[in-house]
Amino acid sequence: MDKNLLYTESDFKAVRSSGPGGQHVNKTSTKVMLHWDLDVSVVFDKDQKERLKKRLSSKLTSENKLVLSYDQSRSQHKNKQEVFKNLVRLLEKALIKPKKRKKTKPTLASKKRRLNSKKKNSEKKANRKPPSF
Repeated sequence: MDKNLLYTESDFKAVRSSGPGGQHVNKTSTKVMLHWDLDVSVVFDKDQKERLKKRLSSKLTSENKLVLSYDQSRSQHKNKQEVFKNLVRLLEKALIKPKKRKKTKPTLASKKRRLNSKKKNSEKKANRKPPSF
């Protein structure tokens, strides 16, 4: 993944942060919103785009745009760096291919443990019953 190209594709917008903060928060735009369009992106190939669509479906808008925001710092530049780091982290995590599960048979010891626990359980429940005469 080419981070420089991804950075140029990203659209950053500074807006006013919400919440308390007094004079400073009322006159400065420190919150940074990042807009990134998956369909227009040239960083990823077709297969990677399909994987990203599938894995990030809950975070994408109906136009396949990803919108992230960050407002933890009072500095717009730090917020911009952090929101981009979040984007990269999110995309890298979504591109990881899960390992295929290898089917295995239960071992003999695990079968014996299961049967022993079933036997103990049945004995426990049998002891709860009133004695039959």
